[in-house]
Amino acid sequence: MDANLRFWRAEGQNEIRRTRLSILINEKTLSEPIQNNQTKKDFLLSLSSVHPDTDKIIPVIFRPPAFMPITLPLVIISSVQRHARHSFFWQFVFHTYTTAFTLVNGNGTPKAQGYSLQQKQLLLGLGAISYSACVGALPLAFMNRYTLKNSLMHLVVRKLLPAPLLGLTSAFTVAMVRSPEFDNGIEVMDRNGKVIGVSKKAGEKAVMETALSRAVLFGTTFFLPEVLMHCVQRARIVKNPHALGPVRMFVIMSVLAGMLPVSFSMFPQCGEINRADLEPEILSSTEETVFFYNRGI
Repeated sequence: MDANLRFWRAEGQNEIRRTRLSILINEKTLSEPIQNNQTKKDFLLSLSSVHPDTDKIIPVIFRPPAFMPITLPLVIISSVQRHARHSFFWQFVFHTYTTAFTLVNGNGTPKAQGYSLQQKQLLLGLGAISYSACVGALPLAFMNRYTLKNSLMHLVVRKLLPAPLLGLTSAFTVAMVRSPEFDNGIEVMDRNGKVIGVSKKAGEKAVMETALSRAVLFGTTFFLPEVLMHCVQRARIVKNPHALGPVRMFVIMSVLAGMLPVSFSMFPQCGEINRADLEPEILSSTEETVFFYNRGI
């Protein structure tokens, strides 16, 4: 099993059987556990910088530690737009980054015959980004077109509707750009790290879990600040109207910072799937009851 996947499974057992750093730095055998604290810290760093399936270095801007610093300003800018065209542009930029992040950090084992898998993912990603940006700008386009004066409609269209739209479109882009994982399948392994076969059901499970976690992350990040700011304004906690902007930014940053670890940890990185949920052709070669795969981020 890949070093990262084995670490995710064995971290709570104080035993790491395989490690990339033992090869690159210490030239130890794969079966030797990490006992040096510095080496263990370096290995933890490798979890976010090396792809567990392809062993390729992940670009800095697409590593998990860079996710919040990049998405935070995009979420803030998107939430304060008043014109549909500006909203479309910033939503397009936002979805471009999150889709690229999803593509880089997805499962790297799907394979295709007769066409380029990367080209298909790029085309699907571009279509999903454009569609999601259009959907995200619809509430403002609707308001600008019909000049709504009803306070209830203004509350629904301007305050409440963007949150579920962003959550759904974020999940949609994940499902589209990673669709080859459930179309072609991903590798599943036994407890010893031996690849048993390629499973479309495991790929579907991995993609749906990731899409759900992304919907929860950005849906909550857009919705909860609106509720909190409404309470702040009703209670008149902030006396100066000019201070509402900085307070809003602080609330969005706090919610995103709190939801990010929740989203990334909703489902384990080393996913598990039961024997009963796999295809029959895979089960014929093993008696294992639980199988493992890289879910991706």
